[in-house]
Amino acid sequence: MAKRLAAKQTATLDRVVATNRRARHDYDLIDIFECGIVLQGSEVKSLRTGRAQLSDAYARVSEGEVWLYGVHIPPWQYSTGFGGHDPDRRRKLLLHRGQIDELLGKTQQQPLTLIPVKLYFKEGKAKVELALARGRRLYDKRRVLAARDAEREVARMARHSAHWVES
Repeated sequence: MAKRLAAKQTATLDRVVATNRRARHDYDLIDIFECGIVLQGSEVKSLRTGRAQLSDAYARVSEGEVWLYGVHIPPWQYSTGFGGHDPDRRRKLLLHRGQIDELLGKTQQQPLTLIPVKLYFKEGKAKVELALARGRRLYDKRRVLAARDAEREVARMARHSAHWVES
């Protein structure tokens, strides 16, 4: 009984399948939305095994819907023939109408893009964390890296000085 309860609790926890680490380096993330994603059965099984790539992925609003391009979900190893899927097909994202209209307006008015940051399971359903982002130029990336290094150095010195004060 306890094993079954523990297994049920771990199944309901959020589980990250894939992250786009490059997105935080290449873009300034302005706003983040949680979206559902329309998948086929073999894609869900492949995601549950932890196989997906978000590195070159992006999203677009077209025909009043949000579509995700460039996500590679390899075929599940046990699906053949009819049960298989195209690993690089576009996938529909599920958002509220107001959110879609907001994304459409912002991407048309400003030079913004939609980047998937994370793909995960929440309460048994596949979700995508979609960020409204502005691209960084090379000098902006360098400035961000320099600021991050400076913050780390200050934190390191603070820890080091606190250690010497205690002893």
